[in-house]
Amino acid sequence: MTTFHMTIRTGLASLCLAALVSEARAEEFINILTGGTSGVYYPLGVGLSNIYSENIPDVRVQVQSTKASVENLNLIQNGGGELALALGDSVALAWAGDADAGFSQPLDKLRGVAAVYPNYIQIVASAESGITSLADLAGHSVSVGAPKSGTELNARAIFGAAGMSYEALSATEYLPFAESVELIKNRQLDATLQSAGLGVASIKDLSTSVEIKMVAVPAEIASALGAPYIAATIPAGTYEGQTEDVPTVAVLNYLVTGADVPEETVYQMTKLLFENLGPLEAAHVAAKEIRLDGALEGMPIPLHPGAERYYREMGLM
Repeated sequence: MTTFHMTIRTGLASLCLAALVSEARAEEFINILTGGTSGVYYPLGVGLSNIYSENIPDVRVQVQSTKASVENLNLIQNGGGELALALGDSVALAWAGDADAGFSQPLDKLRGVAAVYPNYIQIVASAESGITSLADLAGHSVSVGAPKSGTELNARAIFGAAGMSYEALSATEYLPFAESVELIKNRQLDATLQSAGLGVASIKDLSTSVEIKMVAVPAEIASALGAPYIAATIPAGTYEGQTEDVPTVAVLNYLVTGADVPEETVYQMTKLLFENLGPLEAAHVAAKEIRLDGALEGMPIPLHPGAERYYREMGLM
């Protein structure tokens, strides 16, 4: 074989290898697991999708609407997504393998990316129901979120801390946010408990359609629950007709990934999150509460090496 032919063959081999590498890169996929489209997870997921699509070369990004925390964590464990939003108590229960919470075994592939914003437990009733306190929910119909969702786990915890149970309700509905709101509008439901960021679209929609009453969750409930729950306030004016601050409890949300997701991918996802908080706030106001100095707060699972690399660079570790 002549030197000329060897050069041609070597060149073709290099081109083929480059094409294969390029194709492999193009096939990298980020599936972001969120929640119902009327909640906060979904618009934040869309915001992250836009940021990643514009800034990570050769990556396809998809946003998947799910039943939120519990489903998201099980999907991450089974390789069904690369990034998920989930409530802190759900993450802790998943790591422990709490069957009652929807985790048949410990989810040992979960890895932390960042603490993001708190979910506020928001209990809203139609004004005509006459409900003005937590105790008043007894004898009324209440939606507590999709079965074994993060919201429903929050509802169980709060009812338990208040010495109440679902049995005290006239009817317990296990419905997503938007469906719960539609039933209240149609006078088929008295109240709904929704665990979400402030200004969640479903309650905003309800408050502009009917007169509502935001139901307080007393500070002693937060004390009884303990970590990861904290006392919080829904500021006056968050929703139409809400003229006063409303005490409640909150729990942090986390971005979670899987142990098998490449380090560089998670590094880029973490870095771009904190470098693009402005655009993310445009996706949903809840993102205003995401802070780099709070990224490791209460992290209930091991950090992914990609996230850890970013935090070391930023001097957080």
